[in-house]
Amino acid sequence: MSFMYNPFPFDDPKAVNRPELSNKTKESVVSGGTPAVAKKFAAAIADKARKDSIIIGLDGYTTAKWDLFLNLLGRECDLLGLEFEMLDFDAAVLKSGPEIDAIIDPMLIWDTKIDPTLLYGKVYHGGYNGLFDPAKADAFLKGLPAKKAPGKVVAVFGYGSLVKGFREHYDVKCWFDITPQKSMLRIRAGEYANLGKDRTGIINRTIRRCYYCDFENAVQLRKSLFASGDLDWYFLDNDRAKLQMMPYEAFSDICAQLVKYPFRAKPCYLEGVWGGTYMKKLRGLPEKMRNAAWVFDFIPMEVSVMVEAGSEILDINYCSFVHKEGVNLMGAECVRKYKGYFPIRFNWDDSYHSTGNMSIQCHSGGKFNVENYNEFGRQDESYYVVITGHEAKTFIGFRDDADIPAFFKEIEAADTEHKPCDYMKYVSYEESKPGLQVMLPAGTIHSSGRNQVILEIGSLTIGSYTYKMYDYLRLDFDGKQRPIHTHLGELNVRQDRRHSVIHDPSSPEYIVQEPRLDCEGDGWKEYILGENPQMYISLRRLEFEKACEQDTRGEKFHVLTLVDGEHVRIRSVEHPERYFDLDFMEIACVPASMGKYMIENLGKEPIRVHKTCLRDGYQNDPA
Repeated sequence: MSFMYNPFPFDDPKAVNRPELSNKTKESVVSGGTPAVAKKFAAAIADKARKDSIIIGLDGYTTAKWDLFLNLLGRECDLLGLEFEMLDFDAAVLKSGPEIDAIIDPMLIWDTKIDPTLLYGKVYHGGYNGLFDPAKADAFLKGLPAKKAPGKVVAVFGYGSLVKGFREHYDVKCWFDITPQKSMLRIRAGEYANLGKDRTGIINRTIRRCYYCDFENAVQLRKSLFASGDLDWYFLDNDRAKLQMMPYEAFSDICAQLVKYPFRAKPCYLEGVWGGTYMKKLRGLPEKMRNAAWVFDFIPMEVSVMVEAGSEILDINYCSFVHKEGVNLMGAECVRKYKGYFPIRFNWDDSYHSTGNMSIQCHSGGKFNVENYNEFGRQDESYYVVITGHEAKTFIGFRDDADIPAFFKEIEAADTEHKPCDYMKYVSYEESKPGLQVMLPAGTIHSSGRNQVILEIGSLTIGSYTYKMYDYLRLDFDGKQRPIHTHLGELNVRQDRRHSVIHDPSSPEYIVQEPRLDCEGDGWKEYILGENPQMYISLRRLEFEKACEQDTRGEKFHVLTLVDGEHVRIRSVEHPERYFDLDFMEIACVPASMGKYMIENLGKEPIRVHKTCLRDGYQNDPA
């Protein structure tokens, strides 16, 4: 699922992975434009259609579009002397729009006193089947055999058309995949209407319904299709005019080869009212971008992986890769514990040379997320400071002398009467410097101050459960004061996390920790920067000048960020040809199956690499 409201339409060309692929796999990728793909597909099914008939099922991720491909396929069938018919699955099988609204709308929050931006709701777990009209579905299935005739091609297209109970009736099954970024850009362009809707609506409401229903349905169906192997063809629908197609076995092989390497995801860039300029300059982003407040470098539900396959660059939804190679990527215990989700997310928050801080905020815990949102798991975060300017601060916890009831009154007045809050009387802070690591278990009040760039590392819950408690009476890009979540913030903030408590090594709330040496080898040292029983991640730093050996032991993936130094190579010890080169402030994932690997300094400066992995004993943690 994706909750990326407004990604900047920029495709970073650098984050390309180059696993060694067989000639068979590379040559099986069909491209050259959608007309060429339709022609090749028609040729592949022609013989069977002439001898008997053929029914094709086409399904895909939310916002996938089949119309151009099907129109071109129909033209190719005409040229081959084949009869062609299209069946709109959703029109034939879905409940009516009002009936679907009656199922989904009660699951969404409509009270603006609780949720002023109408952002939240409960995840719908009923799947596509829960939105089907049983009588219509039965009639559709009974009518399919009558459509068959020698020399005829029948194309069934629509969301949910490949669910179990229907997919068995198709001779050829196709999945149209799309990256979360492209999907969101289509939604914002008005190219998608929610399931059961005949037209698109207000953007924020369309996106919210996608997150809590449409995306969830598509993710779960794709996961089941990959698990069963019930697909024949895999399409990349990121560009309607340049569709890419491959046999499903070729897609499977690409994923199987990629997981043997360290790899990097393709980032997504987002502007924000507090955004800075450092990442924009470092990454060479377009001048017309106002800033790059957020860089979603490795947020699993938001990013993709680019893979070079011969002359083609394939941009694959990262979650599709996770579905295919979960055990090799994450380890069997992780897959079991987190139900197949990649459980850690990474992004950059850039307020360098900006106009202000991020909002004073907190996040909700596991019990609250399960009961109120049907989500799986808690929302924890952490900040690692990489770049700082003058007077940079990282806000975390309440001051020891804070009058918290007075704070609640002030933020309420800020929201309703537009009166400024003297937040410095209430919220504690750390003087930021490169290398500062703070942990932010759910409920911790916090903010990244202006004039710094931080690496934010969080848990798997990626819905936007950020409760802004104070936002400095700031206006959004549209000129309106940004709403804050006083009600939800007060429900979730931990009032006991005060300055002295979070710095106390004897306290279970010890979350601003001093680095401690964990292990060392020939020319390298590994420090623990942050571990806390409330969070399942372990935050570490590797320091060396020449090289550092590490080992996933086939159990845990590692995520590495180059936070000091110019350039490193991450390579397998057993297969040194399997490597990825990482530049300053780039992030790479080392799959659990890699085992022993080396990080080699390719530059002249000493190296510091931030390393994140699952904490020992995470398997026994409560959800």
